[in-house]
Amino acid sequence: MSGEMRRRGMLCFLLSLLTLASPSASHTPTSSPSPTAAAASSMSEWRSARATYYAALDPRDAVGGACGYGDLVKAGYGMATVGLSESLFERGQVCGACFELRCVEDLKWCIPGTTIIVTATNFCAPNYGFPSDGGGHCNPPNQHFVLPIEAFEKIAIWKAGNMPVQFRRIKCRKDGGIRFQIDGSGIFISVLITNVAGAGDVAAVKIKGSRTGWLSMVRNWGQNWQINADLNNQPLSFEVTDSQGQTSISYNVAPRDWKFGQSFEGKQFES
Repeated sequence: MSGEMRRRGMLCFLLSLLTLASPSASHTPTSSPSPTAAAASSMSEWRSARATYYAALDPRDAVGGACGYGDLVKAGYGMATVGLSESLFERGQVCGACFELRCVEDLKWCIPGTTIIVTATNFCAPNYGFPSDGGGHCNPPNQHFVLPIEAFEKIAIWKAGNMPVQFRRIKCRKDGGIRFQIDGSGIFISVLITNVAGAGDVAAVKIKGSRTGWLSMVRNWGQNWQINADLNNQPLSFEVTDSQGQTSISYNVAPRDWKFGQSFEGKQFES
C-alpha cells in the first residue's frame, strides 16, 4: 500500500472516531414529560393516607366549607365530599378535585372490594395541641381525609374510627357545563366556579366584557375568584384553566343585562 493510501485510510479512521464521539451522533435527545402528562400519570397512582368521618347532625353542616361552594347539595356535590389536611389542600387550589378512596390493611373494619369517589370541598385544619401521630390527624405532614359518615360507611364500618386508606386522584365527571355564580358590588366582581369536569380544580381564570380584552382574575379563597373592573352592561366571557393546563372558554355566557347573584352555565372540559 502506498504512503498516500495509508494517510487517507488513517484520516477516514480518525474522522469516524470523531463522529462517534460527537453528542449529535452518540446521543438522541429525549423530551421530558410535559406537566400535563406528568399530572395525568399521577391520576392513577394509589397512595397511602388515613381517613376519619363526621356525622352531619344538622342540615347546616352541609353548607359552607373552605372551598366556598356554599350549599353542597344545591351545588351538585351532595355528601360525596371530603375535607383535606393541609398537606393535600394546597391552599385551596385543589378544591373541586376528585379522589377515589379504598380501605386497606384492616380486615375487621374494611368492606372488601369497595371504593368511593369524593370531591374536595373543605379543609381540615391542623390541631397543634396534639402531635401528628397522637390526635393531630390533619397536622403536617399527615395526608388525611375527613369524610361524611355516609361516604365513610361505604368503605368501612363506622366503629373503625381513624382508618388506613389508599387514595388516587381521578378525573371528575360532571353533568352539564361549568357554572359561574357572579356576586359583588359596583366594580368589585366575585365569581364562584363550580361543576368542573376533568381535573376538577381551577388554576387560573380570565374574564372579558364586550368592551375589554381578557382580564386576569385572582383567587380570593377556595374557588372564588375576584377582580376590580367595570364590566356592567356588557356580556361576559370566561376562560378557565385547570391544573393540567387545559383551558375552557365560554363566550358571552352572561348576557348584557346580568345581575349580581345570578348563575350561568358555560362550556365544560372534556372529562
